[in-house]
Amino acid sequence: MSEVLNNIVPWYVRALVTVAAGTVIYLLGMMHGERSAGQAHIDYISAQAAKSVKVSQAQMKVVIETQVKYVDRIKTIYKQGETIEKQVPIYITDADNAGCTINTGFVRSYNAAWTNQPAGSVAESDREPAGIPLAEVAETTAFNATACIAWREQALMLRELYTKLQAATK
Repeated sequence: MSEVLNNIVPWYVRALVTVAAGTVIYLLGMMHGERSAGQAHIDYISAQAAKSVKVSQAQMKVVIETQVKYVDRIKTIYKQGETIEKQVPIYITDADNAGCTINTGFVRSYNAAWTNQPAGSVAESDREPAGIPLAEVAETTAFNATACIAWREQALMLRELYTKLQAATK
């Protein structure tokens, strides 16, 4: 049969078929390799996505817990501050207001402190009464103290949140 095949199909055709078959087998192997590499890439991307979802869920949990914890604290601080402001008339009577005058120099100094700007040079008018009752000064101070305490709690919340988010990311 080999002789018949040699007489019917010339040698160069047989060589060409052999090379073509080898090339097809080689290309099929390459496609399988690319498919394997592609699958490895897909597996890597899937693992990264799963890790990202896990980190996001942990961070969301941290944000919610921290927010719930501090929102209640801040609400309590403002309620207590309002209570203190409402109680000022109990501690400072009209007689106290009449007996204590707030001078203009105090008002200028107080305003300068809250604007973080110098009060300017001293004037003779700084010794005159500003017409502000002592109770109003106490209410303003209570309000400002409440705001500062609330800001402090917010700063503590942000610090705690940042630390916990870093831990959740790791």
